[in-house]
Amino acid sequence: MRVALSEDYVEVRLARWQKLLGLLGNIRVRRVEVSDVHVVEEPVREAMKSGIKVGLRLPWLCYVARTIRLDQAFIVRRGVPGLSFAVHGDGALRRVLVSTPDAEELARQLQRS
Repeated sequence: MRVALSEDYVEVRLARWQKLLGLLGNIRVRRVEVSDVHVVEEPVREAMKSGIKVGLRLPWLCYVARTIRLDQAFIVRRGVPGLSFAVHGDGALRRVLVSTPDAEELARQLQRS
C-alpha cells in the first residue's frame, strides 16, 4: 500500500492482496474534497471503534476494510501511525484512515493546500 499526493489528487494505492482480501479498490480523491486532516497515533484502535466492517479484519493487528455503509475506509496496521482525512465528494466515502510511516509529513502537505 502506498499513499501518493499529486497537485490535484490524494491516492491510496493498494497491493493486490489488500484489494482481494479487503474487498476494496484503490482510493482516489480530489484534494479540494479533502478536509479535517490529522494524524492518528493508534489507527487500529480507531478502526475497531468504528462499527461493523466488511473486508479483512484482524483485531489489534490490521484492517483493510470499509464500514457497511461504505462511508469509511480503513487500511491500517498496528505500530504505524495513521493519516486520517474527511472526504466531501459525490460518492458514499466520507472518511479515510490509512497507516503510513509518512503520516506526519503527508498531513502537513494536505493541510497546506
